[in-house]
Amino acid sequence: MERKNIVTSKGNPLTLIGNGLKVGDKAPDFVALDKDLKEIRLKDFSGKIKVLSVTPSLDTSVCNLQATRFNEEAGKLPSDIVIINLSMDLPFAISRFCSAGGIDKIRTLSDHRDASFGNAYGVLIKELRLLTRSIFVIDKDEVIRYIEIVPDMTNHPDYNKALEAVKKLTK
Repeated sequence: MERKNIVTSKGNPLTLIGNGLKVGDKAPDFVALDKDLKEIRLKDFSGKIKVLSVTPSLDTSVCNLQATRFNEEAGKLPSDIVIINLSMDLPFAISRFCSAGGIDKIRTLSDHRDASFGNAYGVLIKELRLLTRSIFVIDKDEVIRYIEIVPDMTNHPDYNKALEAVKKLTK
């Protein structure tokens, strides 16, 4: 399913592929690759609160800052919370980015091979074959508790709102 004009890039309308999810939906499983080309699924993080930080490409300034911010926040969170950054970057580029930037507290995954995540979560941009900037917070029962799809993908997400949604799940 295509959803037109949900997001823009510098004012240019873009089309998202996949069904739009809403708070309260069961989080769909997906398959992405880690930096070692190992397949990773959402269910691999079963029993944890999951923050899915979605970026178009880690090689852009806003994406870099988003990954860096969540890496810093991850160091302050309990061990039953995992932050996962997903992008269409190749696993080799992700590895280079993490090594150069000291990104070591979040999991970074590539959706490049199959766009499994992008299609399942409705955040794959048809025109660019990139993921749109977004955040999903999923509880330990695999239910989506928070969603932000940033209207202009060149802008930052609301980090504080996402982190507040995580805190509510830890009470």
